[in-house]
Amino acid sequence: MGHFADRMEKLKESGQYRTFVEIERLAGRFPQALHHGSQGVREVTVWCSNDHLGMGQHPDVLAAMRRTLDTSGAAAGGSRNISGTTPHHVALEREVADLHGKESGLTFITGYAANDAALYVLGKTLPDCVFFSDRLNHASMISAMRASGAERHVFDHNDPADLNRRLNEVRPGRPKVVAFESVYSMDGDVAPMAELCAVAQRHDAFVYVDEAHTVGMYGPEGAGLAAQLGVGDEVTLLMGTFAKGYGTAGGYVAGPGPVVDAIRSLAPAFIFTLSMPPAVAAGALTSVRHLRRSDIERAGLHERARLLKTLLRDARIPLVSDQSHIVPVLVGDPERCRELARTLLERHRMYAQPINFPSVPRGTERLRINPSPVHQPLEVHRFADALRRCWDELDLPRTAPARVRARSA
Repeated sequence: MGHFADRMEKLKESGQYRTFVEIERLAGRFPQALHHGSQGVREVTVWCSNDHLGMGQHPDVLAAMRRTLDTSGAAAGGSRNISGTTPHHVALEREVADLHGKESGLTFITGYAANDAALYVLGKTLPDCVFFSDRLNHASMISAMRASGAERHVFDHNDPADLNRRLNEVRPGRPKVVAFESVYSMDGDVAPMAELCAVAQRHDAFVYVDEAHTVGMYGPEGAGLAAQLGVGDEVTLLMGTFAKGYGTAGGYVAGPGPVVDAIRSLAPAFIFTLSMPPAVAAGALTSVRHLRRSDIERAGLHERARLLKTLLRDARIPLVSDQSHIVPVLVGDPERCRELARTLLERHRMYAQPINFPSVPRGTERLRINPSPVHQPLEVHRFADALRRCWDELDLPRTAPARVRARSA
């Protein structure tokens, strides 16, 4: 036990120890929530939720979940193989396959499990497989590729030329999988998808894309960034999540029937775990269908993000990137980042969780701000003003370190 206590003490001394803020969401009033803290229970505004479109509070989604809870109960009762496949799962899988123009879809209890299952099976099943992985890929992708035992090459972040060089180093004919994300959740930068897909196509490589932070929020009917850029057909297998743009929980993959069937049949992360609760599947299905019909939420998201980025640029507050709806505000020090978040919460009742290592490299600690269409323009102005005043009070830097500027260029 002493070893673990010492390890945690060192983590605290480094400023990287993580603390949880107790937040109680208020149904129908998002982004308002109750903060249970040292000052008692107070109402605050949440600025760091992954419920990017506010769909977790949408009345149609809540109604679908209530109906299914009453008819099907709290849980599916087992894994997908053992009583865990319901009509709600089947309908949801057909819906996401149709959304992305793919042959098949498969749902998982989390997005992490979806990446884990799909990439593990690709690496284990393709003979002599070799992965080509973007340097900033999500931990779930990296872990799955490593666990598969397949050879892995890491190419420079968002760099098609480096990907091409590394692909040239591997003999022709070997099965190759190029894996990257469309929008990177911590930096908020966007992958050059057309260029990366073109390089992969020249080398006859399988393309795997994590679109967790784009489905529902980009593209026609919310089909994601690949669809928006017109390269959806060049993506072999796509991973998405219901936990962000769709405001519920769970993940999925969509792609060729034989590939999806192999994941269903061979992936431990799919076979040996509980199925999504039916009510969650029903809520996710309602959310996907709503966002296929409605552009209002997407338009509001990007308008609020543009407004906030403009206000922060005018205040000379450094951003890691300004390419997407994610607004990462760079602080660059764990203690000062935590102090900034504490001041915003306690003085201004605005909650933005500090992000530190290992989610981001040391020295690039930040607040990751997620404006949404349910943050009204006046609230965006108030948040930007509060952040500017806290920034001045704490005498935080007005420019990003050179290494961060270079990575985000």
